[in-house]
Amino acid sequence: MEIPTSAVNEEARRRTEDAAISALVDQYAGALYRVAYSVLRNSTDAEDAVQEAFLRVLRHRDTLAEVRDHRVWLIRIVWNIVLDRKRRAKTRPETDDVSELARVLPSTGLSAEELASAAEHHAHVLKCVEQLPAKEREVLLLSAFDELSSVEIAAVLGITESSVRSRLFRARNLMAKLLEHDRSLR
Repeated sequence: MEIPTSAVNEEARRRTEDAAISALVDQYAGALYRVAYSVLRNSTDAEDAVQEAFLRVLRHRDTLAEVRDHRVWLIRIVWNIVLDRKRRAKTRPETDDVSELARVLPSTGLSAEELASAAEHHAHVLKCVEQLPAKEREVLLLSAFDELSSVEIAAVLGITESSVRSRLFRARNLMAKLLEHDRSLR
């Protein structure tokens, strides 16, 4: 029995797509997790959002070749997923779980007192970020926490690069005022 050439070509194409998706997971899973976690503040929800993003990629695997910048494309998918989840939940669950702090705080060479102080500072900065207006908070999260460029943020949010820069400028100024105000109250 002879196997049709089209079946062989289809199998080769499928393997190539699978390898490409596997490479995307290896390369971008960490960055996507940081994006999701910066918004959701819950490791389980962030992991679920990343998994959902890759499931969407699998569903649209035939369009992978058309994507110019996979990083921005994937971040935009995760960004939309986490914003949808936040809208549905209407609240943002905060966590005091020690394992959550271990993900975001350095663990080597610090005493218990230094770790507690770092955790307190980290929580304080996040509280200040939460006080920012939504548009400024979005660009700050994508820029500072997820290390995207102005061009990439513009692509993720669907706005102009100049809007990103002006929102980022306002966000940084507001953060400086919030942090300075809190420092003066101590």
